[in-house]
Amino acid sequence: MPAFEKITPPSDGEPIAIEKGKLRVPNQPIIPRIIGDGIGRDISKAAKMVFDAAVEKAYGGERRIAWFDVHAGEAAMPVYGNALPEDTVKAIREYVVAIKGPLTTPIGGGIRSLNVAFRQILDLYACVRPVRYFEGVPSPVKRPEQMNVIIFRENTEDVYAGIEYRQGTLEAKKVIDFLNIDMKAKIREDSGVGIKPISGFGTKRLVKKAIRHAIDHKLPSVTLVHKGNIMKFTEGAFRDWGYEVARTDMRAPCVTEREWGVLDLKSRKPKLSVEEMAKDLVEGGWEPYTKEEIEAALGLEKTHGGAELKGKIIVKDRIADSMFQQILLRPSEYAVFATPNLNGDYLSDACAAQVGGLGMAPGANIGDFMALFEATHGTAPKYADLDRVNPGSLILSGVMMLEYLGWQEAADRIVKAIEKTIQQKFVTYDLERQMQGATKVSCSGFGKKIVENL
Repeated sequence: MPAFEKITPPSDGEPIAIEKGKLRVPNQPIIPRIIGDGIGRDISKAAKMVFDAAVEKAYGGERRIAWFDVHAGEAAMPVYGNALPEDTVKAIREYVVAIKGPLTTPIGGGIRSLNVAFRQILDLYACVRPVRYFEGVPSPVKRPEQMNVIIFRENTEDVYAGIEYRQGTLEAKKVIDFLNIDMKAKIREDSGVGIKPISGFGTKRLVKKAIRHAIDHKLPSVTLVHKGNIMKFTEGAFRDWGYEVARTDMRAPCVTEREWGVLDLKSRKPKLSVEEMAKDLVEGGWEPYTKEEIEAALGLEKTHGGAELKGKIIVKDRIADSMFQQILLRPSEYAVFATPNLNGDYLSDACAAQVGGLGMAPGANIGDFMALFEATHGTAPKYADLDRVNPGSLILSGVMMLEYLGWQEAADRIVKAIEKTIQQKFVTYDLERQMQGATKVSCSGFGKKIVENL
């Protein structure tokens, strides 16, 4: 066992190991848990109750989680005098998989955001947010059941890298002077300045993870969401690097949307010439193709055309503002999104709003192997310790964690129990006020009803 300053790991558990590029999960894995600030204290109790009961019922006592409570945020201050102690970072590194409630960054501290700090320190480069509908949950849209997507949001770059300078500071002046004098830009002298880095390295590893998820779960498409029509060398590059991954490293399972257009037409009208195909595609609503583009796509016919085409993952891209319209009008056309950091932040919350809000939206921050699962909402301090709020986000994040461990049976039990509990109309206040004939239950009461329905 590793040495910690002020915490002690449970003696009856074992660490998760990484062997031959895969997780080796023991029957009693040690899982670090950050209870969280504000309502974190309420939802963490309810969620743990559900996790433990589901694992017990799924495996009859052969498996269980050895919880290891570690500290961050407000709870860490009286123990360490530090909102993000090294003990906590060390524990997550050592035990690979962890879960946390919402955290508040102390005012006046040197950390911009504890959530962002965890992602950057541990290189948890993919923020993964599945969004799906549970029957019976109130929704502002007519067909919320059509929303079933998973968002892979790049987690370490973009404006969240935190490279910005306050208006009027020497640092801001230096950057503005450099851009105006050396680079011939035209920036007002009284501006604050932020820098938006997006790298090929960061983009490619995120897109690979999104495509691998589509492969593993037999999903039909991966959509790159960007504002590359305006930010050509950051978000436009994100799109280009994403397509590069699809055409090189992930070539065998992937076909781009425009390649699909050519190959689909070829299978339907095999006798058309290249010139005739170009005309037919435009008449079918496609943007114009070059002769070289069509010939390159036809070069894939043997491996990706005909009957093979149906089994390929279509990699496509959408401009961010158009994508927000698409998720309202045609959500069923999308399965997996890969996005830069800021786009993913907006998009995941917008998708969640269609299926009941952040109270039912899980999330995780995942690196190559390390993973930190989390509630996606804030600390809501005015509701803290009132046993009132919806623990659904953290419970569903735990479902993601159980799936990550390979404990699918326990994860499936929780999902079915949540569905049943909502259909019985036993819900917390946020859902009860929108549902006719519902029974309002407390945070812990919702957890207990889920346990009853396991």
